[in-house]
Amino acid sequence: MHSRKQRGLNILMNVLLIIYAVFALFPLLWMVLISFKSDTEVFTTTFIFHPTLSNYREVLLRSDYLRYIIDSVIVSGGAVLVSIIVGVPAAYALARYNFPRKEELAFQILSYKFAPEILVVLPLFMIYQKLGLYDSYLGLIWVYQLISLPLLIWVVRGYFEDISVEIEYAAQVDGYSWYQIFFKMLVPLIKPGLVSSALLAFIFAWNCFTFPLILSSNKVYPVTVAIMKYLGTDSAHYGQLAVASTVSALPAMIFALCIQKHLVRGLSFGAVKG
Repeated sequence: MHSRKQRGLNILMNVLLIIYAVFALFPLLWMVLISFKSDTEVFTTTFIFHPTLSNYREVLLRSDYLRYIIDSVIVSGGAVLVSIIVGVPAAYALARYNFPRKEELAFQILSYKFAPEILVVLPLFMIYQKLGLYDSYLGLIWVYQLISLPLLIWVVRGYFEDISVEIEYAAQVDGYSWYQIFFKMLVPLIKPGLVSSALLAFIFAWNCFTFPLILSSNKVYPVTVAIMKYLGTDSAHYGQLAVASTVSALPAMIFALCIQKHLVRGLSFGAVKG
């Protein structure tokens, strides 16, 4: 009786999970379906329609949308790379060393992530014009640190704190220098956490809208701003907009699939202790 009841509960839970998955993924499915609809059928709610590739031809072949994708990859990837170079040593210092007002400094770094973007983008607009950083890759990579760097520092700091300091002491006794300990021992140990936090930072940077809207114009045109081109003042091409949105979601999905092994391990690392 108990096993039958448990089996019934498992079936019920699986059914509920399937229903929730369909509910959560349905907007994505509907967006993909709209990308194959013509303008005359885009407002219909039926699954039966005449599929067409005209929207994909307009977006991918007859516009500069692929260049916008490349711009977003350069800016978001560059921001994550800079965040890793700067953030990993900073996370190690916050995890291992004790110095005055350490926690206040760590919280101040985290507060940059939660600050409203519109609060800082207008002063940055004037500063960028003075420094010649407006509408440049360097300018956007620099400002994206407000998004990616705090997240990466706080996540990686937790992974450093989970590593016993006795490992470093034992390596020092064996004659290893600090650089050898850091790069040959600690970095491989935090690799799952570093990969997962880098992916999250990349997604947040990829989806950023306010900074590129104000701080870029023609030379650098990230995809989040480029999508607005398909929303005209008099009409909106929803099929092309769906294509642009679908294609813009692919890089993050491909990146996540490529690092899936490290991502799953990084998200679950430290969940079970003892």
